[in-house]
Amino acid sequence: MQAAASIALLLMSGWTQPGMAQQQTNPPTNPQTNPTPQTPPPTNPQVPSQTNPTAPATPQPVQSDTTGQAGLPQAPAPKLTEPLYLRDTPADYTKPKSHLWNPIAPYTATNVPPVLLTNTDRLKSLLQDGKIYLSLADAVALALENNYDIAIARINLDIADTDILRAKAGSSLRGVSTGLVQNTLGGTTLTIQGGGGPGATSAGLGGGGTGVGGIVVSTNGGGPTPEFRDPVLTGQLSYETLAQPQLNTLFSGGKPVLNTNTGTYNFLYTQGFVTGTQFTTGFNNTRVTTNNPFSNYSPSITTNFRATATQHLLQGFGWGLNGRFVLQAKNDRRITDSSFRQQVLYTVNQVEKIYWALVSAYEDDQAKERALAQSTQLTADNRKQLEIGTLAPLDVVNSDSAVATDKQALVAAQVNLEYQQLIMKQAIARNLNDPQLSAAPVIPTDRVSLERIPEEDLSPEDLVKQAFANNPQIEQAVLNMKNNEITIKAFKNGLLPVVDAYAFYGANALGGSQNPDAINFSTGQPYPAGSFPLVTYGTAFGNLFNGNAPDKGVGVNINITLRNRTAQADQARSQMEYLQSQMRLQQLYAQIRIQVVNQQFAITSDRARVVAAQAARDYAAQSLDAEEKKYKLGASTTTNVLQQGRNLATADNNLIAGTAAYANDRASLMQLLSDTLERYGISIVSAATGTIGQTPVIPGLTTPKPPEPPKPISVTPPPPPQQ
Repeated sequence: MQAAASIALLLMSGWTQPGMAQQQTNPPTNPQTNPTPQTPPPTNPQVPSQTNPTAPATPQPVQSDTTGQAGLPQAPAPKLTEPLYLRDTPADYTKPKSHLWNPIAPYTATNVPPVLLTNTDRLKSLLQDGKIYLSLADAVALALENNYDIAIARINLDIADTDILRAKAGSSLRGVSTGLVQNTLGGTTLTIQGGGGPGATSAGLGGGGTGVGGIVVSTNGGGPTPEFRDPVLTGQLSYETLAQPQLNTLFSGGKPVLNTNTGTYNFLYTQGFVTGTQFTTGFNNTRVTTNNPFSNYSPSITTNFRATATQHLLQGFGWGLNGRFVLQAKNDRRITDSSFRQQVLYTVNQVEKIYWALVSAYEDDQAKERALAQSTQLTADNRKQLEIGTLAPLDVVNSDSAVATDKQALVAAQVNLEYQQLIMKQAIARNLNDPQLSAAPVIPTDRVSLERIPEEDLSPEDLVKQAFANNPQIEQAVLNMKNNEITIKAFKNGLLPVVDAYAFYGANALGGSQNPDAINFSTGQPYPAGSFPLVTYGTAFGNLFNGNAPDKGVGVNINITLRNRTAQADQARSQMEYLQSQMRLQQLYAQIRIQVVNQQFAITSDRARVVAAQAARDYAAQSLDAEEKKYKLGASTTTNVLQQGRNLATADNNLIAGTAAYANDRASLMQLLSDTLERYGISIVSAATGTIGQTPVIPGLTTPKPPEPPKPISVTPPPPPQQ
């Protein structure tokens, strides 16, 4: 009867619930029966949305749209890495050497200071009694000073400056490597996987359509070549002596050999301007001495000059085209600053993960030592009981086997600890050749606190907006799009024909002395002295500017490429690559959103895991303690005690792994939010120089605590843990 009544009540509840749900979903509209509008129950904004993953989403306005559609709130603009133009040395490689105080200075080599390959004094100060007592703050500071990944990225700041210097001269850019340097070992986690977001693709390298050498060449930086704006002075100074035998003396005045000495002194000055103008001035001088009787002057002096100005009217015209490399180089410099910040964020996060891996290995080693001590004590007690005949020999064999297993586990834990210590050293030191330093064990002095961080109580949208504003990858993507826009304009100009207008003005002049071998062919006699007046070089040079023999003109050069297929292809490709950069930016927004929300979920889940692992560990410790007491009273067996010991070892491992996962995921969230430097009080300027004066202050840490002994079971239940 009771079972039948229970089934009937269950069926009735199943029939009435849909009706009640429908009534709540569709309330009556009659004002007589429903005088006040129904309002949804209040929600607690402090409760994360992941508490009920199947609950319907509440309609809300878009807070962080990135598509640029009118009428929708946009994502916050990325915060620029400041101060701009970070430098690791006082040298400014954007400024050239000047002729002012040293005329040959621009032609001398620049001596870049060598890098330091020794460890900073901070590392030596942590070495005490043959051990390195390392806090997380010290590990971060040492990484900023000594880590090779950061040091390599630091040099990119100066490399980007050299590109600005090249661009000011009108030269093409060599580019800067702004990718992350990831040669430091360790620091990986499986909690969050890298790669693209939903429906993501990555930029392809190589492939079936690769260019020369298997490299896909981007259009970025292409287009008409800008004018070279560094003035160029060209000189030719030569002297030639020529003795030329004659086949027919009729044309050599009866001389079988004509001797000619020629001196050439030519100079050319060329300079381009950002407007697409080129100015060229040539000044040529020749002095010839000869015994040829057909020459009236020996030595004879010929001098002339021509100044030419050429202006691009279509292709290559204007400041925007010829000065675009300067804009791109400055954008690349800002990208390099942002990339350096990204490198610092990445390496600091990596060092944190290495530190927590070291803490886990250290805690695991201590747990294995406790397990070995417990099993060793048990086997010692068993042998005493075996001697007095109160215990079977098989129990002693069982406990001896447990001791051997625990020794093996301890050896594995010690090897892992030594490896993690080595990994930590290579992350925070530049030189491990010091035997004392390389052999010193690293003792971690910090542990992660399980207190809630403010980011856990923020809504996912607030966290996402914070990541959008701070993430250096978004800043770099936006700057890359600006470079692509400059490239599109350049290739659009490259579609035009080449139409250059030019104008020139010059003059010619002659001078010299009468040739003593000159013959008057009408009389067959040499000319008398003074037949040809002496014209000195000074007089000839002055005649260049009196307008007696001018050389002037204007013209237009036209070069039209029929069909123009290459320019059309490049111009279309530049727009396609810009569209790809737009989609990559949107993909980056989607990827960061997924990662931030995932990390927020992970922290909450990890804390629950740690709380559960701590409860399981307490239970295992109490169970082992109770089993050992029962064993001493003869109410238990060796097998039961060993089993409880293994349960405690497993619980210790779970607690250590859960705590490490929580610490890693918390650090990963800080990296995604990209506010680690501000949170820890790290100056980006100090990171660029590699000199960290003030040790970072890292919140959310606690001191190491030994495992608490089993607590007596209380009748009053403990308060629920904070989730």
